[in-house]
Amino acid sequence: MTDDTQHTAADEKTGHALIQSYLKTLDSSPGVYRMLDVQARVLYVGKARNLKARVSNYARPSGHSGRIARMIRETASMMFLTTRTETEALLLEQNLIKQLKPRYNVLLRDDKSFPNILVSKDHAFPQIKKHRGAKKEKGAYYGPFASAGAVNRTLNQLQKVFLLRNCSDAMFESRTRPCLLHQIRRCSAPCVGKIAEPDYLESVAEAERYLSGKSTQIQETLARQMQEASEAMEFERAAALRDRIRALTQVQTAQGINPRGVAEADIIALHMDGGQACVQVFFIRGNQNWGNRDFYPRIGADVEEAEVLEAFIGQFYDSKEPPRMLLLSHAIENTDLMEEALSGKLGRKVEILVPQRGEKAELIESAARNARESLARKLAETASQARLLKGLAEAFALDAPPQRIEVYDNSHIQGTNAVGGMIVAGPEGFMKGQYRKFNIRGDDLTPGDDFGMMKEVLTRRFKRLLKEDPDRDKGMWPDLLLIDGGAGQVSAVAEIMREHGVEDIPMVGVAKGIDRDAGKEEFHRVGKRPFALRHNDPVLYFVQRLRDEAHRFAIGTHRAKRSKAVGATPLDDVPGVGAARKRALLAHFGSAKAVSRANLSDLKAVEGVSDALAERIYAFFHEHG
Repeated sequence: MTDDTQHTAADEKTGHALIQSYLKTLDSSPGVYRMLDVQARVLYVGKARNLKARVSNYARPSGHSGRIARMIRETASMMFLTTRTETEALLLEQNLIKQLKPRYNVLLRDDKSFPNILVSKDHAFPQIKKHRGAKKEKGAYYGPFASAGAVNRTLNQLQKVFLLRNCSDAMFESRTRPCLLHQIRRCSAPCVGKIAEPDYLESVAEAERYLSGKSTQIQETLARQMQEASEAMEFERAAALRDRIRALTQVQTAQGINPRGVAEADIIALHMDGGQACVQVFFIRGNQNWGNRDFYPRIGADVEEAEVLEAFIGQFYDSKEPPRMLLLSHAIENTDLMEEALSGKLGRKVEILVPQRGEKAELIESAARNARESLARKLAETASQARLLKGLAEAFALDAPPQRIEVYDNSHIQGTNAVGGMIVAGPEGFMKGQYRKFNIRGDDLTPGDDFGMMKEVLTRRFKRLLKEDPDRDKGMWPDLLLIDGGAGQVSAVAEIMREHGVEDIPMVGVAKGIDRDAGKEEFHRVGKRPFALRHNDPVLYFVQRLRDEAHRFAIGTHRAKRSKAVGATPLDDVPGVGAARKRALLAHFGSAKAVSRANLSDLKAVEGVSDALAERIYAFFHEHG
């Protein structure tokens, strides 16, 4: 990359005139451009093989789609970054989109990692287990699988077929007799010598052959062994082998699509309707289907399929290893650049195809059907959600259906480990990425003071909103607050809102009825009589779901905090002592108290503890009493 420049129009021009003024400063280099509004917020990030040519398109006064025309009108400044190659521009563009989330770009919203199966290789009797995250552990990785459920199902059946252990090394070393998994024929119990090392390693090799797509050979071997056992009248062994063959068949049946001619590919199909898009991804590895996942990228009203798919692929593989082949439902604009970018990432050739006939086309059609059906379900859910939000607005006399509802709940046990939870819901349901937890800090709170806890949570929330979005134009402010409580809580919260000058936000307290029965909730608002909804009103069920989700989140956060506190030791506060050294110290001395009393020479004797760290630990405990 050669330079990074920002240009702002000196005479405060905007739109076409502003963009026109940049052309004389640009050349034909490849690069990335950013369009910003008057408040310097990024509206759009784009790449160009030729920056001057691409920007000159925006300088034209007509011929743009509605979305692009709006974007041009809002543009008040631009930034440019030239790159050495077009491929580098493509990679940088997708990286910036993920980082900046510009309003006019197609944006992949759900970008979680996918689980793998790991066959560990750092033990005489390898373990088979689920793995997610960085591949730091020594062993063979097979994946990705679309979900934890897909991995668990496959692992479950593989245990039945190959009888491999899934226990930790520590558990393995401590066994003196076989565990339950051996008794139900899920493990060959290598921990207590029920199988010799060479035989166990052969089972591991068979499992790896299966995960690599060589299952036919394994079935033939098991069938031959079952026949031999039956002829030798070893009926128990024959029955066990029959169960293993059956388990292997079950895995293959559950996978559905098992392409013969496609060994390794991601099948990516797009369907768009009603201003929304669904991308369906099937993972094919070792000629087997390892599950599928649907994604709903954020798109504009008039984007083309090519733009959506290219943006999806660039962002999806930004943090994931691509397969050797991508099969797409629609062509993308820069196939050559994308192939080059993904090949560089993988370290071997990646091919992108849009198949028209044969098995590959059938795979795409299957994925496209899934995308179509998934989007239809999503649109139905969205329509249902829209009706509920409209009903909520009518029930609570709001000006319009709320786009952002914030629901608050607190959790504690006799005031200890107190936390507040905030969940957020809107037109597309629960917005889990917006959830927030609040560790209650108030030193002056008496244990169990729910009013005080709510005051602290909402004071912190409003202070943050006033700081981060003072003009209320970033979509961070709620249209409706729901709190757990009756008249007392409502008046307390109203006072907090008055103090911060935000009393214009509608706020409703949800209180259980006299007999605290779900379905008889009373709703409290400032200066109005409490009221209830009909027992079978869908809006009532919706409010109950919101309140239950807030309660679940607050309880979960509280439990996590409590369990962390239970596992805490004074060692957690010693600078330089992380999880590994903490484990080493506790294993060596037996307890944190023993570490605190140890002399310097004993601390230096602990494996992994340097002389400098030993002195720091010794000083910490002796200076801190």
